[in-house]
Amino acid sequence: MTEIRRIEPGPRLSEAVIYDGKIYTAGVVADSTIGKSVLEQAQEILQQIDDLLAKAGTDKTRILKANIWLADITTRDQMNQAWDAWVVPGQTPARATVEAKLALPGYAVEIMVEAAVVR
Repeated sequence: MTEIRRIEPGPRLSEAVIYDGKIYTAGVVADSTIGKSVLEQAQEILQQIDDLLAKAGTDKTRILKANIWLADITTRDQMNQAWDAWVVPGQTPARATVEAKLALPGYAVEIMVEAAVVR
């Protein structure tokens, strides 16, 4: 049986779960840039995702799928600016970006990824 490994488990959720060669992150939101621009929040979130992937022994070149939620879809150009600077050309995942009401008013973006883990 394949082991389930949890990264930073908490009482409500784990920051990520690794199972059967994949990592599934929770929705990642800004910590230090809450209330700032989508660009700043996205840059912070993408760094957090890099850190989670590293803890699982993988990286952004192995992301299979990304879901992005924006509090205001008209800010997608800022999100794309951060995203395009972060992804590796030729290694981009499948991605969806939608508008949604996020958990707190200061949150402008939330990102969740699934990635392959090197065995």
